Amino acid sequence: MSDKWRPATVAAQAAGAWDRDSGGVVPAIRMASTYRRGADYALENPANTYGRDDNDTVRQAEEVLRRLEGAGAALLFPSGMAAIAALFRTVPAGGRVVVQSGIYWGTTKWLRDFCARRAVTLAEVDAADTVALAAALRTPADLVWIEVPSNPWLKTADIAAAAGLARSAGAALAVDATAATPVLMRPLALGADFVMHSATKALNGHSDVVAGVLACAAPGDPRWQAVAADRHDAGAILGPVEAWLLLRGLRTLPLRLERMCATAQGLADWLCQHDAVEAVLYPGLESHAGHGVAARQMRGGYGYLMSMLVRGGHADAARVAGRLEVFHRATSLGGVESLVEHRHVIEPHSGIPETLLRLSIGIEDAEDLRADLAQALAP
Repeated sequence: MSDKWRPATVAAQAAGAWDRDSGGVVPAIRMASTYRRGADYALENPANTYGRDDNDTVRQAEEVLRRLEGAGAALLFPSGMAAIAALFRTVPAGGRVVVQSGIYWGTTKWLRDFCARRAVTLAEVDAADTVALAAALRTPADLVWIEVPSNPWLKTADIAAAAGLARSAGAALAVDATAATPVLMRPLALGADFVMHSATKALNGHSDVVAGVLACAAPGDPRWQAVAADRHDAGAILGPVEAWLLLRGLRTLPLRLERMCATAQGLADWLCQHDAVEAVLYPGLESHAGHGVAARQMRGGYGYLMSMLVRGGHADAARVAGRLEVFHRATSLGGVESLVEHRHVIEPHSGIPETLLRLSIGIEDAEDLRADLAQALAP
């Protein structure tokens, strides 16, 4: 396997993985939960002791993700929230964390509860505002958490600037890059210490796996060692079937993202001109407040996720969502099928406007998606 391979080759070739027993070009699913020892009680394969941490299928998927991220190491978890929890559990009781406001509500809700239980000081700040982030980091901290682009506001924090501010406060910087994927953005190369993805979303891309991944710049970092120990000891592992499905999905990730990003850009441009739409939130728009930052730190497109504010009130947004025929009304994002979510209905206490519809753009024909939105937005 060449270290010079570009992302599309790493993904398509599964970072060089294949079934060494049969010679098949597709890696096998390794289901064993425990492993044999010889008569001298030495492990027959020293790499494998017990299934909680040792599984070749899981390692193969982790290696693809490590290569795509340009990371020192990567670990898979049974969900994105499990990966987030493992990292935040490295923060000592009585510590301090700075977290971007207006991000995925599941992260915010869990962090508020966790910090209250552990007497950890939680500062929530608009991290897309570098001045506000700098002010929050005049006080020392243990960890800074940002989401780029953010969900559902699509705000774009400056990762390099955030990394410098975090270091000045003695903190590590972690980036949730689920809405970008490593194909479009590599936070570690921009100075982040950790990057997390809900692998349920675009990494898998087929809405049939729940998983999370955490990758680091420096495997020797004591915080990373603590994360690895936490995963092992707490048993937050991904099963081999899920890892294999994720690996299969990763093989088409660059191709899927190319199509999704192109369609998303075209739809965002079109929606901006529609009389029934008050605003479109998408980093690829020059009118977007974070467009300049996104242009510097993203490559090959601006993502598959966008939000629009329907003109009117709750009933108007609900009517548009209810009329859509190609877009599925479902919670999630990043799959090959396009999804619409009336976010306020899902998270009524999160401060999301009643008129916001979040769109996850899939790989369908762009004109079919545009026609579906046109008929749904019609008077």
